[in-house]
Amino acid sequence: MSKLSDEINRRRTFAIISHPDAGKTTLTEKLLLYGGAIQQAGAVKGKAAARHAVSDWMELEKQRGISITSSVMQFEYDGYCINILDTPGHQDFSEDTYRTLMAADSAVMVIDAAKGIEPQTRKLFHICAMRHIPIFTFINKLDREARSPFDLMEELEKEFQIGTYPMNWPIGCGHDFKGIYDRGEKEILSYQQFHSGTEKISADHFSLQDKEMLDERIGSRLLSVLEEEIELVDGAGYDFDLEAIQQGLLSPVYFGSALNNFGVEQFLKSFLELTIPPLPRESGGVPKEPTDPDFSAFVFKIQANMNKAHRDRIAFFRICSGQFDREKEYWHVQGGKALRLPQPQQLMASDRAVIDHAYAGDIIGVFDPGIFHIGDTVCEKGMNVEYGGIPSFAPEHFALVERIDTMKRKQFEKGIMQIAQEGAIQIFHDPHSGMEEVYVGVVGNLQFEVLEYRLKTEYGVDIRRRPLPYELIRWLDVEESAIRSLNLTSDTKWVQDFKGNNLLLFTSGWCVDWAVNKNPGIVLRAVN
Repeated sequence: MSKLSDEINRRRTFAIISHPDAGKTTLTEKLLLYGGAIQQAGAVKGKAAARHAVSDWMELEKQRGISITSSVMQFEYDGYCINILDTPGHQDFSEDTYRTLMAADSAVMVIDAAKGIEPQTRKLFHICAMRHIPIFTFINKLDREARSPFDLMEELEKEFQIGTYPMNWPIGCGHDFKGIYDRGEKEILSYQQFHSGTEKISADHFSLQDKEMLDERIGSRLLSVLEEEIELVDGAGYDFDLEAIQQGLLSPVYFGSALNNFGVEQFLKSFLELTIPPLPRESGGVPKEPTDPDFSAFVFKIQANMNKAHRDRIAFFRICSGQFDREKEYWHVQGGKALRLPQPQQLMASDRAVIDHAYAGDIIGVFDPGIFHIGDTVCEKGMNVEYGGIPSFAPEHFALVERIDTMKRKQFEKGIMQIAQEGAIQIFHDPHSGMEEVYVGVVGNLQFEVLEYRLKTEYGVDIRRRPLPYELIRWLDVEESAIRSLNLTSDTKWVQDFKGNNLLLFTSGWCVDWAVNKNPGIVLRAVN
């Protein structure tokens, strides 16, 4: 194999998804710990003086104890080059999560052992299933009281119409959680330390034949239960099928406690062996292989002000094929011009290091002077490549936003435009008022709080926000003169986005129906 193929085949790029509070960011932190990317794990929640999770780099994330924006972390471990995409779990930030999933080749789904499948888990799973990417399940929080592992497996199979294969099996739960049984190695991993693990811990390994030692370590009752359950799992469960796993038809299931580091190292090693190298990506309906020597990549995320020392704007590229070279000139398809990708960076959340080369499967950050948009493609000059499939969503909540200090017009305009270009919010204006009053639309209400916080801390602008009654938005292709003569309800609002597209804001579905019925031939689109 060539050096290019070797480099690409050792890439593993995956997203970690879950419902809020299932332990997704904690698991991410522990994978970084066992992967050697950090020496001590931080806390997701806790006192102000505590170490915080590496992936939660935004100050508001540290204050609220939730992930607000996706983070990218790249590190080397055991011959693999790993790109982890830690995504927000809260539904108000699901737009960011959906876009980030487009950059992943597989997904790790984290489930709370006491709660099972929750609404956001369900939505995110279906996004992964649509792309037929491998889905690995980590059933977390066995250090607390938990549901029966059989019930959890059955729920996964019925809810998602997918097979499951437990790679390990829990021994007890809560205060009785003694460890896990590794089905592949046919051995018990027992843990003596039981604390919130900020450092690596090692498991003691026992064969099922070590009766005397196991009686002392886990107790005869739990040992007897384990032997009965393993016999049942071996006899009645799905067979191990690597091809089905890599096609997203069979989900390997791991039990553990990310908080206590139980089962994390075993999961990391097993996951890297079973998951896949970078997948082909479709351009114009034609698959483009990652080992194609011609470089191509697409933008799936834009983030301003990640690092207080830089205060710049970074475009996140998923490399789809070939090798990236720092000094080379590439073609920006949507911009229609040749360019170099300035200051290409390897990312560890908000930390970064300039690189000279990167390969298909890698996520790189590139300084963006304002020319890139989410979904843009960059490729070798002379190629005709354009990757699609980046989802966009119609906002569901609206507010009128204006600056309090009238002297800060430039800061306000810069801040709100940059945050809108990240895809976190959508902004509109009255065709007659310009930027004096800005209508902001979001998928989830928490985005308003993030907008207010970021404008104040990153751009020094305080805003006044007034909720609006609109619930629905529709794009329409009509000349301005024709819009003025449309027959609309009195509470329907005409606005424009900052590309000059015309839109209507409606307070209800009834108002949408009125617009369609009273204006023959009008075409309204829910998404631009």
